[in-house]
Amino acid sequence: MPGPATNATRTSTHTDADTATASATDARAAARTIHGATVSEWIARYPKLRDLIDLTPTAWFNDRLAPTAQALPDVGLTVADVDDAAARLKRFAPLIAELFPETKPTAGILESPLRAVPDMQAALDEQYGRPLSDQLPGQLWVKLDSELPVSGSIKARGGIYEVLKHAEDLALAAGLLHPGDDYRTLASPEARAFFARHTIAVGSTGNLGLSIGIMAAALGFKAAVHMSADARQWKKDKLRSHGVNVVEYESDYSVAVAAGRKQAEHDPTTYFVDDENSPTLFLGYAVAARRLAGQLQTFDIPVDMDHPLFVYLPCGVGGGPGGVSFGLKTVFGDAVHCVFVEPTHSPCMFLGEYTGLFNDASVQDFGIDNRTAADGLAVGRASGFVARRMARLLDGFVTVDDDELFRMVALLDRASGYDIEPSSAAAFAGPQRVLKDADYRRRLGLTDGRMAHATHIAWATGGSMVPRDEMAEYIARGEALL
Repeated sequence: MPGPATNATRTSTHTDADTATASATDARAAARTIHGATVSEWIARYPKLRDLIDLTPTAWFNDRLAPTAQALPDVGLTVADVDDAAARLKRFAPLIAELFPETKPTAGILESPLRAVPDMQAALDEQYGRPLSDQLPGQLWVKLDSELPVSGSIKARGGIYEVLKHAEDLALAAGLLHPGDDYRTLASPEARAFFARHTIAVGSTGNLGLSIGIMAAALGFKAAVHMSADARQWKKDKLRSHGVNVVEYESDYSVAVAAGRKQAEHDPTTYFVDDENSPTLFLGYAVAARRLAGQLQTFDIPVDMDHPLFVYLPCGVGGGPGGVSFGLKTVFGDAVHCVFVEPTHSPCMFLGEYTGLFNDASVQDFGIDNRTAADGLAVGRASGFVARRMARLLDGFVTVDDDELFRMVALLDRASGYDIEPSSAAAFAGPQRVLKDADYRRRLGLTDGRMAHATHIAWATGGSMVPRDEMAEYIARGEALL
């Protein structure tokens, strides 16, 4: 196995040395084939691969995008499935309020604020809006999943939901719970003793592990989180403080997931949360779209073909942004445009969707190192569940380098006072790429008039639980780069 990631490797950026290294790696890779073709042959078929391999920030807007009504059946899930997930979260809300007092003001409903950020929009225009045609039309907002209670990230949606569903399934089967019961009964000593005979496990770069580990432990389950080398130490420490067993690996996310999955296969009392293939996680994320629709209505923001909605989602393995995008498509149809943003060093979903390889190839196959400061996005192979099922529903894919992530962290702190982690900041790289691709906008009928009435939402996926000294380092680094 490779050695543990050092601080230097986790904060790598695109330099001339990086380009030279990538080119050398490409040359070595040319001697082997990837699904029957050399790297050079893949690049000839898919020219943007050259940018991905050279770690050059780039974008691809999906020419396979289909009308929502045609593509939604690809997912294999329905509006009724999202309804069921939303109802389950409501049933559990009284228990969540009891277990986590910070959620009492929202009666146990886990939700994050939606905030307009006009000062951030002005700062982005000043930084990038030259010529004036590059200034962002419409209005920029931020969805602060960075402030979600319990685990401080978007993973509180899918991860917590899957733990709750598993707990419900076990309790119903054991006769500890009956339809119509008050779910606070699951906090009883009898229920906790029952859950203690079961383990919930997950492989994670950090935030999914936090959400699953904290909720599982709160219910009385044994919890095991298999964590990759790029996971932050403070996340490991926080999990251990909740009594979670943290298993560390000197490799990346895929290795941690594979090891956790294999261990669970040999233990019938262990339930493995599979971020790469879980429809349950996916549905937990999808509920976010219902909540967002309510928030937009509160602010009297229309979403229709003349008032398009653009949502920019940081992407790692793809479960979180995929589930949110599915939910958004069920609510807003063709009026919403979902764009995934990934680090230049870890563009697994971009690579998979663009080439049609989905999860059948990793970024490492193409000589891309998967080392980034955006630890939550440090994933080498996309979720096959998401990549294949969402292929005709996603508008585009953007890559951003690490230096730009830190600039965005500092710019948001300076302009609007919100502190987010580098992986969250990826979302703010999306709008400029939409503006720069006139062909994409023309193809979708996104005229200047419609863009003037657009709503842009950067989905901030995590950050509120980052230790203050570490957040200060992120901001200082970004300020030095601005």
